[in-house]
Amino acid sequence: MVIAEVAQNHDGSLGMAHAFIDAVAESGADAIKFQTHIADAESTLDEPFRVRFSTQDKTRLDYWRRMEFTPDQWRELAEHARQKGLIFLSSAFSVEAVQLLSEIGMPAWKVGSGEFQSYDLLEAMVKAGGPVLFSTGMATRQEITKAVAWFRDQKVEHAIFQCTSIYPTPLEKTGLNFLDEFRNEFGCPVGLSDHSGTIYPGMAAMAQGADLLEVHVTFHKGMFGPDVPASITFEELRTLCLARDAFAVMNANPVDKEKQAEELGNLRQIFGKSLAPVKKLEAGTILQPELLTSKKPAGGISPGEIQKLCGRRLIRTITPDRILSWKDIEGDEK
Repeated sequence: MVIAEVAQNHDGSLGMAHAFIDAVAESGADAIKFQTHIADAESTLDEPFRVRFSTQDKTRLDYWRRMEFTPDQWRELAEHARQKGLIFLSSAFSVEAVQLLSEIGMPAWKVGSGEFQSYDLLEAMVKAGGPVLFSTGMATRQEITKAVAWFRDQKVEHAIFQCTSIYPTPLEKTGLNFLDEFRNEFGCPVGLSDHSGTIYPGMAAMAQGADLLEVHVTFHKGMFGPDVPASITFEELRTLCLARDAFAVMNANPVDKEKQAEELGNLRQIFGKSLAPVKKLEAGTILQPELLTSKKPAGGISPGEIQKLCGRRLIRTITPDRILSWKDIEGDEK
């Protein structure tokens, strides 16, 4: 499942948010994910900027206010996504955001990396119903284990995302090793939430059998916003989605080597080789390995049987432009 994460790349524009939905749908992703921020419910004037990127927002709280949409606007976005065949998701960052989103229908709840200890938020999600997709970017192994135990106690379906909360994430800090570790330890679906701004971690995660992949998307790397450096373009998203489909075909069709060799019988004949003389050999010649070589096609005496020929006598003259046959050998016996 490929989830295209818009995050704040719409920069507070409802029209831009709708444009993202169209572009994600055209790219072939399975789901689109936003972030639902209700500023006064999740932030305070004490919250610092992670990166001071904007001159129009005096405080981080002002920025979150600018990122807000009304309940009707969220409903409109969700309906647009569904009409385009996309699963609509949005990370909730407050209990109020959970309540807002539950009213428009959430098939699953994404827990951002900074919310691993926000049990009031997690409890609201569990109460609302549906699986929980849990990002682990800021959590220790002990905290991850505690959260998974809590999900199990609550009897809620869950998936665990490996995530590195560095924007953009250097490739050497991607942490693909955790995909198998989480799968083996927790026995649940696993995914990668990637912030590298490249397609390579996503490709590698799918090749390793990740169940889910979340990538940030942007129309262009030169767009404004704090999430753009950690995002891929829609052309790159399309490449990831094509790779997803290709991996699915390959994984769904294990190959039987014996059956495949049988099906390739004609090609085996054409591309295989038989023993042939290295030069013209007169009748009566006693065959030795240095007098023979391998040449196309197969169908004559296999190169693997050269030792059976050693010391055998030719009963007819053979030339290097023809392969050797058992009928050329005295006794005509293999």
